[in-house]
Amino acid sequence: QVQLVESGGGLVQAGGSLRLSCAASASGFTFSTSAMGWFRQAPGKERELVARISSLSYSTFYADSVKGRFTISRDNAKNTVYLQMNSLKPEDTAVYYCNTNPPRHSWGQGTQVTVSS
Repeated sequence: QVQLVESGGGLVQAGGSLRLSCAASASGFTFSTSAMGWFRQAPGKERELVARISSLSYSTFYADSVKGRFTISRDNAKNTVYLQMNSLKPEDTAVYYCNTNPPRHSWGQGTQVTVSS
């Protein structure tokens, strides 16, 4: 069973930055051949894809709402994917999750990001 463990969230003022990490571990899961994504879910809203990175980091995708502010990256040697979030806005407040893209595994506990105005 794949375990996805997100970390790095917190409370930050608008305009601030956070760096999220997601460590993936499991037997039978080849992280280095999987496209990965960061997703978020705000209260009362559906979970949405925020950013995506291909298996070897050749291509990335960003939702329009975060383009130019967030950067996704990965370290296949560490089975870890990152999300650098700059110029945070109150509307970025959500629980952030990682998974393959499209999602194929059980969701982790996520990491809470709260941006105050």
